Amino acid sequence: MNIFNFANRDLGIDLGTANILIALKDRGIIYRESSVVAYDKETKEIIAVGEEAKAMLGKTPERIIAIRPLKDGVIADFTATKLLLQAVVEKVSKRYHLYKPQVVVGVPSGITEVAERAVEEAIISSGAREVYLIDEPMAAAIGAGINVGEPSGSMVVDIGGGTTEVAVISLGGIVISNSIKIAGDELTEDIINYAKKRLDVIIGENTAERIKKEIGCAAPLLTEEYREIRGRDVYTGLPVVKDISSVEVEYALKKSINKIVESVKVALEQTPPELISDIAINGLVVAGGGALIKNIDSVLKERLEIPVSIAIEPLDCVANGTRKMLEDIDTLKKVAKHF
Repeated sequence: MNIFNFANRDLGIDLGTANILIALKDRGIIYRESSVVAYDKETKEIIAVGEEAKAMLGKTPERIIAIRPLKDGVIADFTATKLLLQAVVEKVSKRYHLYKPQVVVGVPSGITEVAERAVEEAIISSGAREVYLIDEPMAAAIGAGINVGEPSGSMVVDIGGGTTEVAVISLGGIVISNSIKIAGDELTEDIINYAKKRLDVIIGENTAERIKKEIGCAAPLLTEEYREIRGRDVYTGLPVVKDISSVEVEYALKKSINKIVESVKVALEQTPPELISDIAINGLVVAGGGALIKNIDSVLKERLEIPVSIAIEPLDCVANGTRKMLEDIDTLKKVAKHF
């Protein structure tokens, strides 16, 4: 394949709160790293991005800032976001010989116009020639293989890092959408709070995230599992090692999981009867990192009484959806916001 071919110059980006994924048209996902940047606050020189920068969180000297610039699905620090995107797009462009690519970016459905402009400006400043924004639940649905152009109703629940996006889609458009700021980050925070209040140990974000990925569950596992956590004792301030069980993690996550289920229920209650009948048959698809929480599908199925399935490669759905849009420009122009 000729890497200089124009068809390979277009990029799809999942600009997530927790991770940034980039898909190259005709090649698939080519970049997957944490949405973290470390830079010198005086010179604005980039020190590190992605996993390397994530490892620096909470450990940097005063002159270096290590930050996740996106919060709750939107840009919280424009300077850091701009630096992150510039570094990532420059890295990808250099590796794949790209020049001013056309870019499709997945954004939360409830994003404000001001935030949309901030994303667009950050992408353009990173070297893009043209930018399309597409609602994340639409991108997730397309990436999950749902035919969004059909007249029947489809439902997607995208549990990302900062937001959970719920959408009912029909005829290439979002009929009903609901977005809440309860998602992967909140679940990680739940584990941190549980460890502090119930186990008397203060743990970091990386430790809590590891526990969430390994034994995080929405309903009891067939066999209870345990993991070791290392942190600081609440009372003595000294290092301590303790065990946490999957039962404890389930309890820690329960309140947030219930809020996610409730947000889906609210969307269903607002859905027109004609589309509800379709969803009752087709069910809903769960995408995003939250789809990897064990038994999340069984909890949704039991509480909502509709079929529930986990998307294939749920972490990649939004990125793959943006990539597929680049292969179908006519559909892209119908569903995206163009800048």
